Amino acid sequence: MRYLSRTSGTKGMIKSSPEDFLVKEITANGFVLSPDVNYTAQEIGEQEIPNGKFVNLVVQKRDWETINALVTIAKRCNRGRKSISYAGTKDRRAVTVQLASIFGVTPQALQSVSIKDIKINGAWKGNQVELGSNLGNAFEVRITNAENAENAGKIIEELNCRMPNYFGEQRFGIRGNNAEIGMHIMRGELELAVMEFLTSTCNETSEKAIEARKKLADERDFSAAAKYFPRYLKAERTVINELAKNEKDFANALRKLPRGILIMFIHAVQSDIFNREVDERIHCKDFSSEKNCAENFYGFPDVEKVSGEGKYAVTDIVGYDTKEEDMNDYCKNIIEELQLKPEEFKIKSMPELSMRGSCRPILVNAKDLNYSIDNEQKTVKLSFSLPSGSYATVLLNEMMKSV
Repeated sequence: MRYLSRTSGTKGMIKSSPEDFLVKEITANGFVLSPDVNYTAQEIGEQEIPNGKFVNLVVQKRDWETINALVTIAKRCNRGRKSISYAGTKDRRAVTVQLASIFGVTPQALQSVSIKDIKINGAWKGNQVELGSNLGNAFEVRITNAENAENAGKIIEELNCRMPNYFGEQRFGIRGNNAEIGMHIMRGELELAVMEFLTSTCNETSEKAIEARKKLADERDFSAAAKYFPRYLKAERTVINELAKNEKDFANALRKLPRGILIMFIHAVQSDIFNREVDERIHCKDFSSEKNCAENFYGFPDVEKVSGEGKYAVTDIVGYDTKEEDMNDYCKNIIEELQLKPEEFKIKSMPELSMRGSCRPILVNAKDLNYSIDNEQKTVKLSFSLPSGSYATVLLNEMMKSV
């Protein structure tokens, strides 16, 4: 990914401790949730429904993945994974506060739950929290061991609160191969998709996992792999156990994965196309578009209102409804290089993963961006807000330029 600013980065590290990365969810009505505060529904502008089947809760977590934290809470109330819902996932190595909901529990049961590094800062009966319903997130971040902390102000001045709206590395998976798996699925190459998922060792850090993946690639014995694959690779083991029953039914094996994981593979293909376009636009210093969107009441892009005019220039997130004649030249050239066509996002082998397409701003504003530096301690403190779907790590990469 290219940088929008030219000033040398501060260098340094983020997330030296979870407390260095605070994420506060901005709810659909624009309320910013703060840590260590107990809320009622009325205090944050939410509707309380006494006879509702869902309980909404304000979850504060430290060094927990969102889904794992919510599943653990649900299990303490004798509920399963399917009972949980949330507006968006939050960073693991962080302190985060967000709204979630759990079906079939009581507020009293949730408030009595005690789990290390998790707090329930309020619970009430209400409507289900829907994925993507939050406006965005507010961040308070500390960069430590910053070699050039004094450059922070120059970079911020140069950015003028703007940042490239790249999808972050999280979108492409720890091993960086989500897009490759997604391309195989789109082309009906389900065996290749499964083997890439199970056996790729790119960016793998665990020696046990590397050994297991290589062994399966060499032997292709799924029954044996079920015995030696590391227990913590739960998703991989789920696929392997299905293939041990029927080693040719790759579609069924993939379908045993949570839909969220499968969707992420296709999203990664879309994200790769978008990121390549942003790269080219930064290289050409071209951020204009025939498609634009207005801002919502909070000052974030409103991608539901796309027209010829608006504050934010947008481009296509390619899907099967994207018309080639309406695409800009950057996007056309990229999908041609990838030997893709928009209609391939209507996936014949797994129709439930088909993607219609949408729009996304090329640049976004980091709202309320403030900073302070301590040259002696070599730290930079930043606070800012970003719309849902934009990545704080992209702005931090722009600041640090560590890569």
